[in-house]
Amino acid sequence: MLVASSIEQIRTPTAIALGNFDGIHRGHQSVLQPIIDSFQSLQQPHVYPSVVSFTPHPREFFTGGKLQLLTPVAEKVEQLSSLGIEQLILLQFNRDLASLSPQQFVEQILVRQLQASQITVGSDFRFGYQRKGTGKDLKNIASGFGITVHLNSLHKCQDRNNQAVRVSSSLIRQALLDGEITAANTMLGRPYSLTGKVVTGQQLGRTIGFPTANLELPPDKFLPRYGVYSVDVLVSQTVVKGVMNIGCRPTVAGEAPTIEVHLLNWSGDLYGQTIKVNLLKFLRPEQKFSSVEALKQQIAKDCQAVLNNL
Repeated sequence: MLVASSIEQIRTPTAIALGNFDGIHRGHQSVLQPIIDSFQSLQQPHVYPSVVSFTPHPREFFTGGKLQLLTPVAEKVEQLSSLGIEQLILLQFNRDLASLSPQQFVEQILVRQLQASQITVGSDFRFGYQRKGTGKDLKNIASGFGITVHLNSLHKCQDRNNQAVRVSSSLIRQALLDGEITAANTMLGRPYSLTGKVVTGQQLGRTIGFPTANLELPPDKFLPRYGVYSVDVLVSQTVVKGVMNIGCRPTVAGEAPTIEVHLLNWSGDLYGQTIKVNLLKFLRPEQKFSSVEALKQQIAKDCQAVLNNL
């Protein structure tokens, strides 16, 4: 899959989905579907199904802060590629781009640069200077250039109170912070995952009988609630049950947060390998134990809970 960060790299003509698409959740997937369906039915000429996002994120540009993402670029590419998207176009978001009116954005970016034949967005999409353009504005402007625009209804799901709520990246983040992994995974349409390289840690786990793989994640990866999780670990195309701890390990005077995974009924050398950890269930919050022995006893209980599928 092509990741295009300059005009010269972009393959045209395009059928595009516009938005930030952090998480590629069920709502995003419904927005992507029209161009995926269209691509599968097209014969000639070839049109490249593409996602158009911005770098940096507009919120980062205006606030100067850094966002923690559900899907950093590498993960976003993996998810989009699996859905049939052929390129991710990352437009440089700067003051010039931010100052374009809705009409100018369509003419200069979507028509001239991207040669879009069709566009799909969510019904709440906003664009152009001060986000003044709506989805209906996009549809009206684009129609003047013969471009079809799909406005997609917002995807909804049932919350814990059986109320219909709109699926959104912010709602998924909140569910993860609350330890509501089932809810987050339902909205995503897949398990929330952490993918990273196994690096050398303090190796304290092996001294108490529970060796762990220490994960190094992208700095902009969003972390869920600190605590202990039941997980599936993908190692060389094999799925292994595991227990993961996210946090600062207060019992052993840890400081910086770490992500440590203990693989059950498995042995081998993972150093330097990239592994993917799927979160299945939040088991308990991070806590400080009275002794290392008490910590060992609790870890043993956590492992047994995972083996019992609790």
